[in-house]
Amino acid sequence: MTPWCAVKRSRALLAAPRLVGMSLPSRHILAAPAWPYANGPRHIGHVSGFALPCDMFSRYQRMAGSQVLMVSGTDEHGTPIQVQADTENLGPRELADRYNRVIADDLFGLDMSYDLFTRTTTRNHYAVVQEIFTGLYRNGYIFPRVTKGAISPSTGRTLPDRYIEGTCPICGYDSARGDQCDNCGNQLDPVDLINPRSKINGETPVFVDTEQFFLDLPAFTEVLGTWLQSKSGQWRPNVLKFSLNLLGDLQPRAITRDLDWGVPVPLDGWRDRPDKRIYVWFDAVIGYLSASIEWARRSGDPDAWRAYWQSGDAESYYFMGKDNIVFHSEIWPAMLLGYSGKGARNGAPGSLGELNLPSEVVSSEFLTMEGRKFSSSRAVVIYVRDFLARYDVDALRYYVAVAGPENQDTDFTWSEFVRRNNDELVATWGNLVNRSVSFAAKNIGAIPEPGQLTDVDQQILEHSRAAFGVIGGELGRSRFKAAITETMRTVAEANKYMSDQAPWKIRESDPDRMRTVLYVVLQLVDDAKTLLTPFLPRSSEKVYRMLGGSGAWSGMPEIRQVDEDDAPSYPVITGDYGTAARWESRPIVAGTPLAVPTPLFTKLDPSVVDEELARLEEEQG
Repeated sequence: MTPWCAVKRSRALLAAPRLVGMSLPSRHILAAPAWPYANGPRHIGHVSGFALPCDMFSRYQRMAGSQVLMVSGTDEHGTPIQVQADTENLGPRELADRYNRVIADDLFGLDMSYDLFTRTTTRNHYAVVQEIFTGLYRNGYIFPRVTKGAISPSTGRTLPDRYIEGTCPICGYDSARGDQCDNCGNQLDPVDLINPRSKINGETPVFVDTEQFFLDLPAFTEVLGTWLQSKSGQWRPNVLKFSLNLLGDLQPRAITRDLDWGVPVPLDGWRDRPDKRIYVWFDAVIGYLSASIEWARRSGDPDAWRAYWQSGDAESYYFMGKDNIVFHSEIWPAMLLGYSGKGARNGAPGSLGELNLPSEVVSSEFLTMEGRKFSSSRAVVIYVRDFLARYDVDALRYYVAVAGPENQDTDFTWSEFVRRNNDELVATWGNLVNRSVSFAAKNIGAIPEPGQLTDVDQQILEHSRAAFGVIGGELGRSRFKAAITETMRTVAEANKYMSDQAPWKIRESDPDRMRTVLYVVLQLVDDAKTLLTPFLPRSSEKVYRMLGGSGAWSGMPEIRQVDEDDAPSYPVITGDYGTAARWESRPIVAGTPLAVPTPLFTKLDPSVVDEELARLEEEQG
């Protein structure tokens, strides 16, 4: 990894190396995948919800000409980090450093095209979190209250809400969390639970009086309701229905905790206290804004973030699993509204100015594995790094697009993964590429000059061109399964065209027609390569080169090491995504030299299924 630049508050930001894609066309899109928690490597259940859908969306939008800012990072505060650090005999910062790097490597391996993937333990993030807190406090949306805090009797340490389980007092569900019931969706406090217990060791927590600051969520009920209702027909129905149903039960929510690992409270009498910190749920969602500001400073234009957060034409799309809906459709919008002075108490915008609300909260359902819920503790899991050590990254990206949990819970099975890899990637798309490019390379050596096009030729070329509008429309609405299904239908049509026209049969009898057919097929392959780029960027790059392309086709991420004053350096993901890929059919150029290609994908032996199932059972002990 190469050094990047040092963050200097007073100078040098304008001299920092410029990040890519700084031209500003009229449409600005913030693409915001959820922040992975820095307590372990990512598994494929994680990335199927927050990561890969956002990358597919972002890659399409860039190809379509939008200026995209895709930012996120590791979420590194909270008691769970402290608990795991104790387990691993580390300090919380040491643990966060370790898993920040592990997670960055995982996401880099998936070809995630972040403009900036950073972390929440930076000075910049602390400053932005404290500014949002101060703005909300000044406008009257944060207030102190004495409440009951849950304490572990064996350690004396605060127990986070999500580390307490019990019976929901509303619906009777016996595994409700201390912050929310997954069965009925209602917001809870740990003290409300019937028979509460610690998830760490099963003990009954002790509840003691403690003064904390609360976010006054009920003050936003009316404005949130109006805003959510305006999204009817635009958002996924499950997200909108869930969010609207919670409006009537909004309660003030504690945003500080009795702990020493987190962002200090920026108020006199509080900022120097070692036992009070802003809690992780509040600071993590602010990360989208702080990462945007960090990106802008590192880009050489400290105000560049404003085009994505304050412009009237700006759009923002947040990607996550369904367990994160409430934070992105209710709590984060309430924080943005309150900071902008738009809640029931009105107020004035803080020093950053008014901030835009999300355009859409794109939530996926859950991915299970072989009929069981993903669980690292129970070894029902396959980690990203292990998956990529054995299989192609585009095979996973394809599976998530075509069979992932977009609208309903979906089960990952090894048999279905192998089938889709072999029947769809290898036998359909890979076969079309290999036989068309190989035949043209062996018989002509270059893209041929076409002769007179027949009605059949014209028709299939028109269908291929028209697919860009149809598939682009689906991708713009984050309908990835519909988009990839339509794309593979065009690939199947191209395969059928080549089989029907059979250029190998007319090689001797009608070489001019053979050249025309090959020209048409290679144009279809080139179009399909473009259509598949958001889903399969790495293999699409290979096809681009097979067809004689030079330079970069679809930008790939890189990891850089960056520095910060008086703090350890850390890795970030960034990249140059202003490459050749454009969302359009481009005429191929006759005479472009061709070489006989290597296979695009690896065919998997059916024995893979038994091997992976045996590995799963072995790891479970």
